Amino acid sequence: SSGINAEWPLRPGEDCVIAEDDDGPLKSFVELAEKMPKFLRPGVDQLIEFALRVIANTNFADNWRQLVLELVITICESAPAMIRKKDKYIAPLVVQMLQMMTDLEDEENWALEDEVEDVDSDENCVAAEAALDRLSCALGGKMVLPHIIQAVPPMLQSKEWKHRYAGLMAISASAEGCKKAMEAGLQDIVMACLPYIADEHPRVRFACCNALGQMATDFSPIFQKKMHDKVLPGLILLLDDDAHPRVQSHTAAALVNFFEECPQNVLLPYLHNICQKMQSTLEKKTLELASTQRKLVLEQIITTIATIADTAEMHFTPFYTMFMPNLKYIMENANDKELRLLRGKTIECISLIGLAVGKEVFLSDAEQIMNMLLKAQTDDGEEMEADDPQVSYMISAWARMCKIIGPQFTAYLPVVMPPLLRAAQIKPEIALVDSDEQVDEDEGWEYVPLSDQQKFGVKTAGLEDKNTACQMLVCYARELKEGFSEYTEQVVKIMVPLLKFYFHDLIRSAAAESLPFLLESVKHKGDDYVREMWNYICPELFKSLQTEMEPDILAVVMESVAMCVEVLGVGFIDGLQMDELVEAMKNHLKKNYDKEEERKEARKDEDYDEEVEEGIEEELDQDDYLLGKIADIIHNLFGVYGEDFVQVFDKLTSYFVAMLAPERPGLEHQWAICVFDDLIDYAPNAAPKYEQHFLEPMMVYLSDSNPGVRQAAAYGVGALAIKFPGPSSHYAEFCKNCIPSLVNVISAPASREVENLSATENCISAITKIFKHVIGSDNLDEGTLMTWMSWLPIQEDEEEGPNVYGFLMDLVEANNQFVMGKDNINLPDVIKILTEAIINKTICNEEAVLMSRITAFMTPLRENEALWSAILLQLPETHKVLLSGQP
Repeated sequence: SSGINAEWPLRPGEDCVIAEDDDGPLKSFVELAEKMPKFLRPGVDQLIEFALRVIANTNFADNWRQLVLELVITICESAPAMIRKKDKYIAPLVVQMLQMMTDLEDEENWALEDEVEDVDSDENCVAAEAALDRLSCALGGKMVLPHIIQAVPPMLQSKEWKHRYAGLMAISASAEGCKKAMEAGLQDIVMACLPYIADEHPRVRFACCNALGQMATDFSPIFQKKMHDKVLPGLILLLDDDAHPRVQSHTAAALVNFFEECPQNVLLPYLHNICQKMQSTLEKKTLELASTQRKLVLEQIITTIATIADTAEMHFTPFYTMFMPNLKYIMENANDKELRLLRGKTIECISLIGLAVGKEVFLSDAEQIMNMLLKAQTDDGEEMEADDPQVSYMISAWARMCKIIGPQFTAYLPVVMPPLLRAAQIKPEIALVDSDEQVDEDEGWEYVPLSDQQKFGVKTAGLEDKNTACQMLVCYARELKEGFSEYTEQVVKIMVPLLKFYFHDLIRSAAAESLPFLLESVKHKGDDYVREMWNYICPELFKSLQTEMEPDILAVVMESVAMCVEVLGVGFIDGLQMDELVEAMKNHLKKNYDKEEERKEARKDEDYDEEVEEGIEEELDQDDYLLGKIADIIHNLFGVYGEDFVQVFDKLTSYFVAMLAPERPGLEHQWAICVFDDLIDYAPNAAPKYEQHFLEPMMVYLSDSNPGVRQAAAYGVGALAIKFPGPSSHYAEFCKNCIPSLVNVISAPASREVENLSATENCISAITKIFKHVIGSDNLDEGTLMTWMSWLPIQEDEEEGPNVYGFLMDLVEANNQFVMGKDNINLPDVIKILTEAIINKTICNEEAVLMSRITAFMTPLRENEALWSAILLQLPETHKVLLSGQP
C-alpha cells in the first residue's frame, strides 16, 4: 500500500491510549513517523486530531500524553513541509504545549537551593518546553512564531505565576528555531520580557533572565548592539537579589550569555560599573561561603568575571588588582571536596584574566599561581580523582598559561603532560543492546540506532575531559613548536586513532587539527624522522577525508590536509599517497555535483515551500565552505609543487570545468575560478593549455551578481597581467578587454558596501596590475590616471594593498605629471591616500620595502616646514596624529 488507509488510521493506537495499556503500537507509529513520514500522509489529519485530543485530556497519564506529543513532533521533524501545509493544526498544538508548560509544582524552597539538580525530563513542563523548541526548529519561525506571539501575551498578563513563567520560557524555547522571524520584531519581544525582571515571583524573574540570556546567545551580536542599554541595567540590578540565590545565580549566567558574544566596544562603556558590581558581589559571596557554605552564586559570579575579562582583553588591566587577590585566596583555600567545582571555576577565571591582561601585568602573580596549580595537581603525591571537576579546568588553565608565557612553559611540561595524556586516552564504556530493550539515558549513557534490531550505547562520563585534553594538546603543539617535540611521538600515537572516535565530534576535530602542528614540531629532527611520522599519519588522515560524515569535522580534516601539505613541502607525499588524495577530492567534487542535482529535484517536490528553500540555502552555505577547503588543498599543492602539480591536476580538471557552467550555482563558479587563479599564480606555463576552459568564464563572471565570484575573476585577470607582462604578451589583449567590466564593478552605486568591498578592491588591484605590467605607466593619459586615483584608498584588502600602493609610489617617484599635478598641487591628496592606507592597515609595517619608499618620499617634504604645514592643514585630524608620530 502507498500509505495508511484513511478508514483505520490509528484505531489500535487510540485503543491503547484509552486503555492505557501496551504502548508498543504507539511507539511503532513514532518509529514509522521518523523513518517513513510520507507513508502517514493519507491519515495525517486524523493522526494530529487524535494527538491533540489526547494531549488536551489531563485524565490521561502524563507519560501517555508525552508519548503522543512525541509522535506529532517526530512527524513535524521528519516531514516539515508536509505539516506546514496543515497549518490549521499549528495553533492548537502550540496552545496545548504552552498549557503543559504551566504544569509546575510550587516548591517552597526552590529559590534558596544551593545544589541545583538536573531537570526531570519526565515532567510535563520539561517535555513540552523541549517539544516547542523542536517544533520551532522543524517548521521554522514563519509558521510557529505568529501563534506564540498570539498565545504568550495573555499568559504574561496572568495573575498565575506559572503562566507568566511558561510564557517567558516559551520565548526561550522558540528563539533558536524562530530566529529569522524574530529578528525583525526583536526589540518588541525584549521590551515585552523586561518588566518581568522585577516580577514579584522569583521563578518568573528566573524565567525572564533565561529568556534574555537565550536571546543574547541566539541573536548575537545584534542583541548586544541594539539592546545593551535596555537589558544590562535590569540584569545588573537583579544581581542584588540576595534573598533568592537561585535567581541571583541565573542573572549572572544571563550576563555570561550577554558578554560571551558581545562586541568589545559595546562592553567598554559599562566595564567600570559592571566590574565594581562584580567585585562587591564576589567579596560578599566569599564571606557568605565562609559563614554558611553556600556557593551557588559565587561559582556563577566567578564565571561571569572570567567572561567579562575574556571579552574586555587588555581593557581589563585597570581592574586586575581588584579581583586577583580574592581569586587567589579562593584558589588557595577552597580545599574541601564539595568546593572542587568552585576551585576549578576560579582556576579558569584566573587564567582567563591572565590571558586578557597579558604577560607583563600577569607576571607578578604567574609564578605563585603556577605553583598553586602544581601543588593542586600533585598534592600529597596523590593523583586527582578521575571525576574531580577541577581536572578539565586545570587542563585548560595550563594551556592558557602556555599562551601567556610562551616558550618558557616548556619547563612545566613534565608535570602538566602526564594527567593530560591520561585524560586524552580515556576509553569510554560501550554497549550493544537490542532496539526494543528499555534503557535509561539519564544514567549517563547515550544511544544511537545501529540497525532495526540494535542500538549502540556509550557512557558519556569522561568524554568531556578527554575532549578538553585533546584540545589542550593541540594548543601545546601549536604554541610550543619544537619545544613540544619530546612528546610529539606519544601524542601522534594518541591522536591518529582518534580520527575514528565517533563518540564525540570535537575529539575527532582536535585529532585532525593537531597533526600539522605535530609534524611542524619535529621538522628540526630531519627529513627521515618527519617522513616516518607522515607515513604513520597519512593513511588514517586520508581515510578520514573519505569517510567523515559530519560537514563541520570534514572541513577541519580538509584544513588539516592542506596545512600538512604546506608544512611538509616537497618530497614527502609519495605517488600512491597523492593518488589517494586526488581520489578523495574527486569523490567530494562528485558528491557536490550530485547534491546540486538533488536540490533541483527538491525544488520540484510537491512539499516545496519557502522554508524548504531556506534549508537548501543553508546546505549551500555548508557546501560552499567545504568547496573552499578543497580549493585550499589545491592552493597549497600548487604552492608547494608548482608546475610539477599540473599533471596531477589534470585528473581533477573536468570537475572544475563542469563547475564553471552557467547553470551551476555561484559558489561553484567562485571556487572553480579560484583554482584556475592558483594555476596561473604557481604554474603559469600551463595556463595556455587550460585557457579554453577559464578565459571566457573569467571575463563573463567579472559582471556576476555574486561578489565572491567577481572577486575571484578579478584576481585571475590581475594574475594574468603579472605572469604574462608586456603590451604584446599572450594575454595582453584579454587583460585590456577586461578593463570596461572591471570599471563597471568599481563604479557601481553599491560597490563600497561591506558585502561588495573585497570584490571592488580586487577589481581596482586588477586594473592596477594591467596598467603596471601590460600597458605601462608611460602610456596612461591624465583622465585614466585621475580616475584611478579617485578609487583610492582601498579600505580592507591587505593582500592587494602592496600592489596598488607600490604602483602609486612608482608614479610618485617618477614624478608623474598627472599624479603630482601642476606645481605638485596633488601632494596633499597623495599623502592623504598613503596615510589612510597605513591607518586602515592596507599598508602594514611588514611591508618594509614599501614603507621605506613612503618614508623616503615624505622625509624631504617634512624638512620644508612651510610646505609640510600647508599639507597638514588639508588633512583630517586622524591623519595629522599619525603623521606627527612618524619619524
